[in-house]
Amino acid sequence: MRFSSLFANPDCLLSSRNRYQFLVTWMVTIVTFSHGLGVGWMSPVMRDLPTDQSPLDFPVVVADISWIGSLVGIGSMLGNILAGTLMNRIGRKLVMFGIAFPYMKNVTCFGCMIYFVQSVEFLYVGRLLAGMTGGAAYVVLPTFISEIADDKIRGRLGSMILLMVNTGVLTGYIVSSSFNYFSTPPFIILLPLSYFIGNFLIPETPHHLIRKGKFEEAEKSFRFYKNIRRDDIKAESEFEDLKTRLIEMEKDKAQSFNYKDFITKPAFKGYASAFVLLFANQFSASFSVSSYLSTVFAASHTTLNLTMCTIIIGFLQIVGTYATTLLCDKFGRRILMLVSSLGSSVCLAVFGIYTHFAGIYDLTAFGWLPLVILSFYICLVNIGLVGCVFVLLLELFPAKIRSVCVSAATVLLSGIVFLALKIFPICVADWGISVTMWCCSGCTICCFFYFLFFLEETNSKSLLEG
Repeated sequence: MRFSSLFANPDCLLSSRNRYQFLVTWMVTIVTFSHGLGVGWMSPVMRDLPTDQSPLDFPVVVADISWIGSLVGIGSMLGNILAGTLMNRIGRKLVMFGIAFPYMKNVTCFGCMIYFVQSVEFLYVGRLLAGMTGGAAYVVLPTFISEIADDKIRGRLGSMILLMVNTGVLTGYIVSSSFNYFSTPPFIILLPLSYFIGNFLIPETPHHLIRKGKFEEAEKSFRFYKNIRRDDIKAESEFEDLKTRLIEMEKDKAQSFNYKDFITKPAFKGYASAFVLLFANQFSASFSVSSYLSTVFAASHTTLNLTMCTIIIGFLQIVGTYATTLLCDKFGRRILMLVSSLGSSVCLAVFGIYTHFAGIYDLTAFGWLPLVILSFYICLVNIGLVGCVFVLLLELFPAKIRSVCVSAATVLLSGIVFLALKIFPICVADWGISVTMWCCSGCTICCFFYFLFFLEETNSKSLLEG
């Protein structure tokens, strides 16, 4: 009885109306889970590569590590551009379907290079290929999910992209710590196969089909994702309303889409907010800490087991992102961004203070403190700066220019990812972990003040609004 009443709740993701939207979102985000798996798996490996514990038989220096970590950003940019170019031409589903082929190829190539690697350049190529697949997914998945999801659950479903990334990161931490370096890659091939098979079972989004004039297919797609019966008159009127609004919007685009649409006040507000959002996402050290987590703990003077610390943080990343799925639609995006940016800045500053004094004084009695500080940081950064980034990107821009701006913003994000991952290990090596964390804290608090004074709430905003 309790389960029946729970599923009858229209806000439940497994209610009759929402369940297919949720299940399809879960299925397509297998690809972001796999991307996170690669990030998590590489973190302990990159910590060992410059040391005597390296599994490779050639030397790897800090500059090489920075390239291994950051080339995923360059690959992501290439994937962003490719997916953004094809998405509106051939459809969201075909792009997602196409990701499966290079994804399987990338996994196979990366696995072969791990076994037969002769120089660090082999690892560069592997990371570049992995970045391309992830970059394509980060363009097409937010659009796909936003077009199949009802407005009231769009935030929760959109935040699942990062939830699955962080679940993959945790899995990567565990796999890397539990399995030999050379025995891990074959298991990964099962993921793209599952993703490939799952894509056979889902239709194209109704939005794209309407834009292409395929109204009968669009209605079938609409009924599938909303789990609506054929004789539901209310659903038919709902679809007709969607069709009318999309057709009118496309006519407006065709008649008046020009450079002036990009220089309106709402457009400039969107540019500014998107840039600060992307800057905060990376220069709060969120992805850098995840990618170089083992290195960060090794430099923190902790007395705890590094593998245990890494796995705990990986788990808390999931907790933070899952909290976003629960809170994003209930409390809105703005409050989460404020709490996340302020809290992350404080945690980074405190972490820097601890590591600074731990290098001067004997603080072994407080060797557990780095784990505690980073635990709070990971939870806070994931509830907003990480968990809301793709949801907000779709909602910041006017409808006419949204597709172009979101694609451009995603490419920019990949560039910022490359920059952040490239300089982070170099800064840690040259400046030390304390100064690096203080710099990240300063960047994040500046973004907090922007969000406080300029970021508008976009919760429940229709994607057809201007």
